[in-house]
Amino acid sequence: MTVRTTRILNLSLPPELYAEIVQMAREESRTKSELMREAFRQYRFNRQWNLLRRWGEETASRFGILSEDDVERLAG
Repeated sequence: MTVRTTRILNLSLPPELYAEIVQMAREESRTKSELMREAFRQYRFNRQWNLLRRWGEETASRFGILSEDDVERLAG
């Protein structure tokens, strides 16, 4: 018996978006699944980066860091 290493996810898309996905996958010689996996990885990266930026901005604000000069002043 073979154990499946992937899971299936069904989703619905507007016809125009589906057509773009099919076309892009064809142009890149990839499957639609590969394209969607990459899209999700990029989405996850962007989400994590935005959370990190928000945390950095809040931390900088708490310490009164408004510019690079403030960073240099605090570091030196």
